[in-house]
Amino acid sequence: MKRIILLTIGLSMVTSIMAQEKKLFTLDDLLPGGRTYYQHSVPEQVFYTWWGNQLVKQEVDAVKTVDGEVLFTLNDINRILSAAGERQINYLLTVEFPYPDQTIAAVSEGDQYMMVDWTTKSVVESLKFEKGTENKDFAANSRCMAYTKEHNLKVMKADGKVIAVSNDGSLDLVYGESVHRNEFGINQGTFWSPSGQLLAFYKMDQSMVTSYPQVDIYARTAQMIPDKYPMAGETSHKVYVGIFNLTTEKTIYLHTGDPTDRYFTNIAWSPDDKYIYMIELNRDQNHAQLVRYDAETGEKDAVLFDETNDKYVEPMHPIQFLPWDSNKFIYQTRKDGYLHIYLYDTTGRELKQLTKGEFEVINVLGFNTKDKTVIYTSNECNPLQQNSYAVDMKGKHTLLDEGSGWHTPQLSKSGGMLLDSWSSPEVCKKYDLRTIGKKISTRNLLTAAEPWDAYQVPEMKVGTIKAADGVTDLYYRLVLPTNFDPTKKYPAVVYVYGGPHAHNVDASRHWGVRGWDIWMAQKGYVMFSLDNRGSEHRGLAFEQATFRQLGVEEMKDQLKGVEFLKSLPYVDANRLGIHGWSFGGFMTTSLMTTYPDVFKVGVAGGPVIDWKYYEVMYGERYMDTPQTNPEGYKQTSLLNKAQNLKGKLLVIYGGNDPVCVPQHTLSFMRACIDADTYPDLFTYPGDEHNMMGTDRIHLHNKITQYFEDYLK
Repeated sequence: MKRIILLTIGLSMVTSIMAQEKKLFTLDDLLPGGRTYYQHSVPEQVFYTWWGNQLVKQEVDAVKTVDGEVLFTLNDINRILSAAGERQINYLLTVEFPYPDQTIAAVSEGDQYMMVDWTTKSVVESLKFEKGTENKDFAANSRCMAYTKEHNLKVMKADGKVIAVSNDGSLDLVYGESVHRNEFGINQGTFWSPSGQLLAFYKMDQSMVTSYPQVDIYARTAQMIPDKYPMAGETSHKVYVGIFNLTTEKTIYLHTGDPTDRYFTNIAWSPDDKYIYMIELNRDQNHAQLVRYDAETGEKDAVLFDETNDKYVEPMHPIQFLPWDSNKFIYQTRKDGYLHIYLYDTTGRELKQLTKGEFEVINVLGFNTKDKTVIYTSNECNPLQQNSYAVDMKGKHTLLDEGSGWHTPQLSKSGGMLLDSWSSPEVCKKYDLRTIGKKISTRNLLTAAEPWDAYQVPEMKVGTIKAADGVTDLYYRLVLPTNFDPTKKYPAVVYVYGGPHAHNVDASRHWGVRGWDIWMAQKGYVMFSLDNRGSEHRGLAFEQATFRQLGVEEMKDQLKGVEFLKSLPYVDANRLGIHGWSFGGFMTTSLMTTYPDVFKVGVAGGPVIDWKYYEVMYGERYMDTPQTNPEGYKQTSLLNKAQNLKGKLLVIYGGNDPVCVPQHTLSFMRACIDADTYPDLFTYPGDEHNMMGTDRIHLHNKITQYFEDYLK
């Protein structure tokens, strides 16, 4: 017995010594913007891209095949550019291959876009742009570049000729840019046809939209820099879709009818350039239509199908035509309660639901043309995972990876190969090349070392608890303090987001933990995150549980998480804190003022305070309008709860936040003054919704210090 005790003591001493030999993190190690973040937190990175069906590796000074054959070097490219009198480039990490069957590399330097043939050693094309150009969009087949400047749309042809598609652009009238505030999956404003001869584009008239008075504090005398911001229930912008013809150099507009209180989303071209397909949505966002237009005349050709929902429809993905059959296309919809892939023909007839089950398709990567399959990612294996699949036209699907972890693959031109970049709680980072078909083969290109192996990494646990409905499973992540002692009592901090289109817990590296969580665990806090109902990838009913009452059900679920925390013997129930940003800032402030006796300290960043101050598209989707849902807006407004604040609350916001505009925070501070409650306030002048670079380090030092001062 003595020998066993001595052995146990000896092992404990060895473990303790080994732990002491490992380093502690600095905040710079853990957060983007930190001076040592990329050296100490980011696994080894390699850059790959597809040249048709050939995977190539991009290095600073060379581009190689995955077998190590050098295609060209930086010196090779610069010699070709120099001989042609063109500007030289500094690295090859961003080189692109616009033509799968040609030895042409596309490179950029400043406002210049150049295509270099490395076999003929010639510059095939060089496009030089004005300073301040944005939203560049290249059409490989016509070798033309669309771009915007000062809200006008222009096209530069291969010979350098510039055509002004618009000349009257302004803050009120915007051409070629993203519309509807980037909702509905919109992230661009131009859409080239397959031939590259026609350019569809958005034109947005927002002259009727109220300007929000942002301020430029860096001018000698501060100046107004207004931002058009349509708030919930207020007048919104009008959008038109134009088609510019390269041959005639003329523009027509789709005959959509009056665009007032309508959304035009998910633009797609037919393979023959003859038609444009678009999802049209009413302002209530409960009725969507797939509409086809004649690209030559702009006339409406057909309404292919309708989709309705008593709460909301949220189209996020354009249709995609089958490469082997131009009369059929796939479309992603949640009409059966989960996001799935459906096969249609061009009459609008549904031919087959290709994926089905209580899981969500997260992303369609493309098509395997040989096997006639759709390649996609989903969380079918586990709600915390993202894995790759192929599904054929009969609905038979095949898992393409190991069935664990979080995968973000890239598909080759023909769809016969995948570059699979992935991680899991046990795998730091892997790059695998997978050949897919009847047989799947995998070649490992890199298994990155864990940069945190040199550090004292706290223990992490993941599990489930029941939601407030008593039925639904919710996933949580628990991070224990560094050098955890189960006999001690620790303060605990809940990190919360809780809103749509986001999650905190997944089966990626270290369970998706945030660097700040590690920092706080190192300082002796238990860190906890819970993905409540309303968050992403769990189906329509899970998300829509919060409809017309944002924050209400989410808070109930978060309180179930608090109950779980309090049940842990090492958590001090009298020292609970909470922090979140954006929707998480709303949740933090909501919990602090709705359940004022639960949390002792909170830090709310960039919060929504009253949904009537939020933008039309997002706000009305989940809350309807203040006119049609006055009770919901009243119930969720934190202006009406300012008097309830008991704990210490710090509110932080960017001085020029264009997302959760400063009116949110400032109106809450005014309400607290009127109610004789005392939150603290901190701002980052000139910053927008998120703090970037070294400001991010400053921000998290500020947040940490607040908990150190008032919770520890």
